[in-house]
Amino acid sequence: MNKKPKFNKYGMTQWYWLARYHQNLKLGKNTQIGAFSVLDCEMGLTIEDDVRVGFGSKILTFSTVDDKKGPVVLKRGCRIGANTVIMPNTIIGENSIIGANSFVNRPIPANEIWAGTPVKFIRKLKKEKKK
Repeated sequence: MNKKPKFNKYGMTQWYWLARYHQNLKLGKNTQIGAFSVLDCEMGLTIEDDVRVGFGSKILTFSTVDDKKGPVVLKRGCRIGANTVIMPNTIIGENSIIGANSFVNRPIPANEIWAGTPVKFIRKLKKEKKK
């Protein structure tokens, strides 16, 4: 997305994703966030350049169920599958992939694929050879 989101008084954007406390959202360039996603930015949410977040995902920086709270960082080039839930105090590493319908409750290293509920390591990503 090259355009900046426009937030209404409820935090809803023109692309039908919601950002609570959007003033605490740091959004990089060339990002895509799927419709019907909910971003809770109360404790700080950073989404770096070239990140993709699938439809219907939830990113929480504060959980009222277990009182967990803390910032979330989605590093450059990571991809989050549709309907994934990311809990507070989580960093998704650069270029990593989270499978659809996953529950992420731990930091994810760079260049790896993780999936499941709770999220589990699948494999490392192969480095592409430069031409």
